Amino acid sequence: MSITKDQIIEAVAEMSVMQVVELIEAMEEKFGVSAAAAVASAGEAAVVEEQTEFDVMLTAIGPNKVSVIKAVRSATGLGLKEAKGLVEAAPCAVKEALSKGEAETLKKELEEAGASVDLK
Repeated sequence: MSITKDQIIEAVAEMSVMQVVELIEAMEEKFGVSAAAAVASAGEAAVVEEQTEFDVMLTAIGPNKVSVIKAVRSATGLGLKEAKGLVEAAPCAVKEALSKGEAETLKKELEEAGASVDLK
């Protein structure tokens, strides 16, 4: 007969603090682990920050090169020659350090023009 997690939790809930500390020490010794290390690594995982700035990367032009050039010109304010050079240099960054919303909007515009786009 095996013991369920709920039964273990109930048993631990009935223990005193000192008995729980002794149980933890015994488990650390038995399994060769440290509860402090597990807590520290879990804390480090929680500290991972959400990305706030995105780079819009043109990865491929697609079949409609003219449409992509127009979309790049509209988004960047570049002249025709500069926008064409940027598009032909793919893969490259179209715009950098944008907010998530701005980056998603630009990505959608470029994809509608026929380009392949990634956010980094």
